[in-house]
Amino acid sequence: MSVTKTRKNVVIIGAGAAGMSCAATLAQHPEDFRVTIIERNDVTGGQGTSISLDKEKYGTDWMNNGVQGGSPIFKHTFNFFKKYGHEPQEVKLQVAFGKGPDGFWTNCFPSNLINQFSYDIKKFGTVLKIIKWTMPLLGLVPIRIMLRMFFFSKDFGDKMVYPLIALFLGTGNQTANVSCAILERLFDDPNMKLWDYDPETLLPNLPTMVTFPNLHNFYEDWRKDLQSKGVDIRLKTEVVETTQRNNNGVILQTRPTSNNSSSGITAPACITETFDELIMCILADDALRLLGKTATRKEKFVLGGASFYDDITITHSDRTYFKKHYETEFDPKLCAGPKSKTQEDQIAFAKGEQSGPDGEEKGFRPMYYTKSYKHDPKKIEMSFDCSNYQHQFRETSDSESAGGKAHVYQSIFLDKRSDELWTIGEIDETKIIERKWWHQLGHGWQHYVRVVPGMMFINGKNNTLFAGSWTLVNMHELACVSGIAAAYRLGAKYTKFDDFAEDFFSKYLLLSHGVRFGKEERRRKKQH
Repeated sequence: MSVTKTRKNVVIIGAGAAGMSCAATLAQHPEDFRVTIIERNDVTGGQGTSISLDKEKYGTDWMNNGVQGGSPIFKHTFNFFKKYGHEPQEVKLQVAFGKGPDGFWTNCFPSNLINQFSYDIKKFGTVLKIIKWTMPLLGLVPIRIMLRMFFFSKDFGDKMVYPLIALFLGTGNQTANVSCAILERLFDDPNMKLWDYDPETLLPNLPTMVTFPNLHNFYEDWRKDLQSKGVDIRLKTEVVETTQRNNNGVILQTRPTSNNSSSGITAPACITETFDELIMCILADDALRLLGKTATRKEKFVLGGASFYDDITITHSDRTYFKKHYETEFDPKLCAGPKSKTQEDQIAFAKGEQSGPDGEEKGFRPMYYTKSYKHDPKKIEMSFDCSNYQHQFRETSDSESAGGKAHVYQSIFLDKRSDELWTIGEIDETKIIERKWWHQLGHGWQHYVRVVPGMMFINGKNNTLFAGSWTLVNMHELACVSGIAAAYRLGAKYTKFDDFAEDFFSKYLLLSHGVRFGKEERRRKKQH
């Protein structure tokens, strides 16, 4: 007598990188899963969005907003890109930290600040090893305490360490409170590091980074493909409340997204829907709010440990503002004397006298910038010159000062509670292209005491799984891996395509779900 296999009815809340990755993994097994994605916005992609531009004015008709690029180690991200014909592009990273001879440093040529802190930079490499050897004990210590413990110069922390971590990990003005474990991982962990530690300059000269393709088009192609495979993607729909999560199923109250709650217009009526499994691919505070009375003590403790802050990104073309607050061009006053042939070549490159490594086009053209506040140097503003960074600008770029297309900049003002420090009011209103608020994770040490180690104790309980970059560190790749891991926990297959990617996935699965990948694979083979 044959036994009919029942398909699991799975609902995914959130259609960002985590939700889409989860749905794509489940969709490989249409006989096992019926998949529904509920997304409150009118597009998929979460923070991975694109905006339209005036091509005549800026040289391209689009740019990515929120998520712009990443490291060559983002294997799962690139695998999804390539599946739909979207290719990431490599770029040699140029960064300008600070302003003026006593505050500026870069990874493009020697600076006075690098010389001033040469002892601290060398000692920093030793401390990274100590953190690794004493993990997790020293790994949980906030960076600000570690810098004092090992007698680093205060200015070294304020002018070099904090801006570097804030810029590349998105830790913003909470960087001083970030766990040392993340610092060590950034420089040393093969699965997470963005570059190698450089004992001479801290940040290596022109490391290879990657810019993303048009994210709006990519996520649209991904959405259409998943829908063709039977995934029900419901945009402009929100979950209002979770009323049940147990062996009898998950019951949600949903309705069309309403933006008129404050205008006196009656919100649409709720619909009661029942599913077998719930996967929450949304921020931790949103997940806790939607779980409401069904949230367990463990879920309240773990999810409640994630802190979020409201930041605003201003996309604009105000070159005057940018030059006032950042070092945008090579200036001999910013450059220290060369100590080697390598540094001579770096200076010649920055001056525009010769090409850089791997034939990189000559000239100092920073992509990332930071500005520290004088009265509170642990806090910063961050900016991007998108025309120097995103590949679609660079393919048609001309010198702005020589009459070429206007550059597009993004200036990010961190933590609304500190808005009295912001220079946002200095940006010419007529040159603002878009304003966008973000609800961003703060990677404080508490995050690595409560949230990260606690995820394995709540994932898979009460017919509920959680996914998102907030479960570890704010990276697009982490979001993708977390979504795949959630699908794997429900029984979906992990499709191997790269040894490095599989290693990263297996480590995340163990950390966030308490599941050993190799052991689980052997168990599944025995069952079949």
